[in-house]
Amino acid sequence: MNSHSSMNPEVPPNHGQLDPARISISCRGIVKEFGEGQAKVTVLHGVDIDFPKGATSFLVGPSGCGKTTLISVIAGLLTSTSGRVSILGQELTAMRGSKLVEFRAKHLGFIFQQFNLIPALTAAENAAVSLVVRGWTLASAKRESNRLLDRLGMGVNRNKYPNQLSGGQQQRIAIARSLVHDPDIVICDEPTASLDAETGREVMILLKEVASSSERAVIVVTHDNRIFSFADCIATMSDGKIERFESLTRN
Repeated sequence: MNSHSSMNPEVPPNHGQLDPARISISCRGIVKEFGEGQAKVTVLHGVDIDFPKGATSFLVGPSGCGKTTLISVIAGLLTSTSGRVSILGQELTAMRGSKLVEFRAKHLGFIFQQFNLIPALTAAENAAVSLVVRGWTLASAKRESNRLLDRLGMGVNRNKYPNQLSGGQQQRIAIARSLVHDPDIVICDEPTASLDAETGREVMILLKEVASSSERAVIVVTHDNRIFSFADCIATMSDGKIERFESLTRN
């Protein structure tokens, strides 16, 4: 196991571990503040880290340390106060409007902790949303989403609505939705929190397969120590900074 940390705030804790050609996501000096004046709270304090292609990277740390804020900035859901995020060599933090929306729709899949399913759509339709947004017909998008729902054990529930499903079943729909458009980056916020041990294991096997492509990367925010064995590397956060990066493979 390799572990690195640095006193230089512009050098990430995994500097030197990654071939520049294998970097999928690069964060430099990410600061995120909420509020103004005396009410201002700084959640991210100059985060520096690289995430590799072809790997499942876990982001861990105590509640409130900034994990969800960081992945929201990486996914373009939040705008950082300062700093740069580069994804696949393109600077995400410089993108605005339709360019940012198009980039996210093509390259990113996000598994939300709260599912964010559309109540009026069936499981198959919810899972197909990201393909419809990209111009697929609903019929062809549903065929593709059904393939993933079958893989996740949700085929028999494809025509049910979210309010007819358990929390774990809704989570599997959300996972299918994030993977159906074959994204380069998959970002997961507590993807197994609502799942039993066996279903969580099946989900992580699928995510590992997604990351096994040399051009894809998976980032998992989690407190679930049942799935730590699926990590290729673990980044530990504390008080809005990356404290440690551990590579768990020899690759």
